[in-house]
This record gives sequence, C-alpha cells and structure tokens, in this order.
Amino acid sequence: MLGRAILTLFFLFLLPHGCSSPGLPAPVQLKYKAAGTSPEILALYEAWFGFSKHISVGYSSHDPAVIRRQIQEAKSMGISAFVVDWYGDREPFIDQSYARMQTTAAKQHFHVAMMYDETSEEDGATDEAIADFTMFHDTYLSPKSPGHQAYLTYEGRPIIFIWPNGMHTNWDQVRSVVNKWSPAPLLIDENPPGQYADAFDGFYPWINPGPQGWAPDGSHWGEEYLNTFYKTMLSKYSDKIIVGGAWSQFNDSKAAWTLNRHMSARCGQTFQDTFNFWRKYFPADEPIPFLMLETWNDYEEGTAIEPGVPTCGKPAKQSPGPIS
Repeated sequence: MLGRAILTLFFLFLLPHGCSSPGLPAPVQLKYKAAGTSPEILALYEAWFGFSKHISVGYSSHDPAVIRRQIQEAKSMGISAFVVDWYGDREPFIDQSYARMQTTAAKQHFHVAMMYDETSEEDGATDEAIADFTMFHDTYLSPKSPGHQAYLTYEGRPIIFIWPNGMHTNWDQVRSVVNKWSPAPLLIDENPPGQYADAFDGFYPWINPGPQGWAPDGSHWGEEYLNTFYKTMLSKYSDKIIVGGAWSQFNDSKAAWTLNRHMSARCGQTFQDTFNFWRKYFPADEPIPFLMLETWNDYEEGTAIEPGVPTCGKPAKQSPGPIS
C-alpha cells in the first residue's frame, strides 16, 4: 500500500497538477474559494471504535493517546481537520469521543468539525435535530466550551456537515433556529437536494459507484457520479460552498449492515482519480474551499486511509493495530 509518507507527497505535489476536460464550458466564478491555492484537506472520522456495537480495530476512540497519534499522522499527511460523525445524545459513546477529539485537537493545533447524523425516525425528526444542534452549540461551540478554538470555520463561521439518514427533517425550521447563533453556522449537506436547497450553504459528494450501481468486480468507482455532482454545482450552485470528495475503495463485508458492495482500489487509481476530479471543472485560480477524504478510519465499510491506500499486490490492512 502507499505509506503515509507517499500519501503526503501525493497531497503536496499531485494536487496542483490535476486533470482537465477539453470542451467543458468556462467555469462560473465561485462565490466561495479556498483560502490558499488549493482546497483544505479534511477527513471523515468515525468515533465509535471500542464500543461493542462495532468491530474491533485494535484501539478505542476514547483513548487520548490514540487520538493524539491519529492527529499527528493526519497532520503529517497534509490533513487539517477531522469531520467527526455525531449523533447527539442517541450515541453517548460517540459524543464522549467527540469531546475528547475536540479538546485534543485544540492542544495539537488541529481542527475538528461535526457531521450530524440525522435520525431515521420520521416522528419528531425536526424537533430532535433542533435539540441536538442546540446541545452541540452549548456544549462544544460556546466560548466556555473546552477546545472550542479547534472547531473548523470558514470566514469566521463554524461548519456543520449533514448526513441525511432519514430524510424526515424540515431543514428550513432548523435553519431558522441556528441563524440565531452568533455566528450562524454554515450547513453542508450531501448532494444538492431539492426541497431544502436554500437551507444549506454548500454540498459534498459521498462514495458512490454511479448510476450503473455496484459492479461485482468493483470497477464502478464513481466517475459518472462525480461528473454529475460537479456539473450540478457548477451550473446551479456556484454560489454555495463546494466540498469535493475523494475515496480509495469500498467493501462493506465486515459491517453488520453489509449489502455486499465493493469498489476496487484499482491499484491506487481510484484515490488518485477522485482526489483530482474537481480540477476537471474548476481551474487553478478557482480552487474549491475543501476536499474531504472519505474516510480516515471506517474499517467496517473498508474505506479507511489511516493505514494507507492499497496498491496492487499489497492489500490494505483491516486495522492499524493496537497502540504500543
């Protein structure tokens, strides 16, 4: 597999030389661009390891030494923030992991953001989201919150990602509540939605094989899906925050919810192609603000880049092993 040192060089040198597609219309000027010459690199982080509902990967997400090590490794690879999947008080273990992550990130000069995992229950979804957001604000974003200075912001506003699990939340109502925060957060949803598009400040793509679905040999790596995502953002949502997505592979065979879905790493080519895909639509002088690696450590769905990106003949490890 590609070691972390190689991944670091990949981030530093491959990114500025992304591909382009002839024949595409001139890109619309973006309202929100990267602070520098390239997107800020984020990584989705699962904080549930060590809890009995999930597989054992050799470490606990509650272990401060593990969190410090992960932050140091991520920083060495050019990653500036972990986006932590969070469920409010539905998952106390994960909430405790988040608290440890935020306080540790502040000490390590690293950033952290929350991805809100929406409830799948239809009844009360909006009220629950409002209660969860309020809890998160009061616990983690207030000036008195431990480690609050580590929280990821853009133009001074905290960024909150949304995982649309149940699709029952009225995001217009949530938006009206969080707009009263000072400062109001930026809400980033998965894929450009229809009904509540105006409630969100931006969108991100997620691991997807494309319209043909999952191929038995894993060869559908998401090219058509990413083309559609970036084209849609370019044509309809250039006034929103565009978060790019990159992934190396997918294999949910170890997950309790497995559907036997596979996406091949293609000897590292899947990661390289998705990492640079945004450049087909946005030139060097119009860099999108963020690129999210999906994921840092989801070993249950086989997307973790924590141990490196697999190459031919060297399959990815199933876990990074215990911390000595």
